[in-house]
Amino acid sequence: MKDLFLLDPDVIYLNHGSFGACPAPVFAEYQRWQRELERQPVELLGRRAVELLANARQELAEYLGCAANDLVYFPNPTTAINMVARSLDLGRGDEILATDHEYGAMDRTWRFVCQKTGARYIQQPIAVPLTSPEQFVERFWSGVNESTSVIFISHITSPTALRFPVETICERARQAGILTIVDGAHAPGQLELNLVQLGADIYTGACHKWLCAPKGSAFLYARPEVQDQLEPLVVSWGWEPEKPGASPFIDQHEWQGTRDLAAFLAVPAAIEFQRKNDWQTVRQRCGNLAQDLQARLHEGLGLQPLTNYESPDPVQMFSMELPECDPERLQRELLERFRIEIVARRWSGLNLLRTSVQAYNDEKDLTALVTALEQLL
Repeated sequence: MKDLFLLDPDVIYLNHGSFGACPAPVFAEYQRWQRELERQPVELLGRRAVELLANARQELAEYLGCAANDLVYFPNPTTAINMVARSLDLGRGDEILATDHEYGAMDRTWRFVCQKTGARYIQQPIAVPLTSPEQFVERFWSGVNESTSVIFISHITSPTALRFPVETICERARQAGILTIVDGAHAPGQLELNLVQLGADIYTGACHKWLCAPKGSAFLYARPEVQDQLEPLVVSWGWEPEKPGASPFIDQHEWQGTRDLAAFLAVPAAIEFQRKNDWQTVRQRCGNLAQDLQARLHEGLGLQPLTNYESPDPVQMFSMELPECDPERLQRELLERFRIEIVARRWSGLNLLRTSVQAYNDEKDLTALVTALEQLL
């Protein structure tokens, strides 16, 4: 499938997790919408946008297992979570419970909000390697107390690429009356999702990563019971709509002034691309390749996995602990000397290598990584 993507053929790309990669047919649809916008801006934005966005939301909602009126497009999960965090009625005595594995931009968002409100952002330490999902749940839940107002948790973590059992956390939180916000940036396209069954009050995900949509496409899902708590990040025409739609949630959050809607409108093309290419089989192949690569890196080079149990449904991204080294230099030399694009970083006192395996990768790519690491380490 490498020929279907626009990536530089001279680079072995093992970093899909950072920004994704858009297939050529989906990118062509994205550009078609951009040309349509420039051909007749008033027609598209002034007359057709509401219907076009509704259709694009409907297709995404069917893919995610939720109602279209509970879903709104955002340019990225960071913007969506900023809207949510700034909306909540937080004050002194309130705590937001997260893990110490969250995405750095989100940590900054919550600390910013806490400085404004007097609330506290608590990052429950989750030691690695994890021994089981049950161990994680008990360790995380031990941070809950009478002050916990919000739980913020990643579905698949960014720095450590761990899949957390968010369904269990959301169920416990609902029983305890705690609002749950799930950062699912890496989940759509990697996991089968049914957001209603998953049980989060609020869930945000990127379409431009593993769903392979264009950059600038993401979504926010909110259960109907919590939608009235969310204030628009940008107040525009939807705040007092001249023609109210079916959902105040959509009216208030969808229209944020004049902007390019092409990335949102191309999301159905990404869903169709994966459907046509039997993406369930692709995901399984990539997950198996990722699992095999972890074993090779552990047995041959001594890299340490961050879990000591095997998942029956492996994801396409994983992190492993490196021996003592300069991870930034390692990442730079992998690219400059071996043309391998990958993530190596310092996290929580550990040196980590994060590897992504996508449809355009094969055994030769993974062997090239092993060979390069044998030389550099």
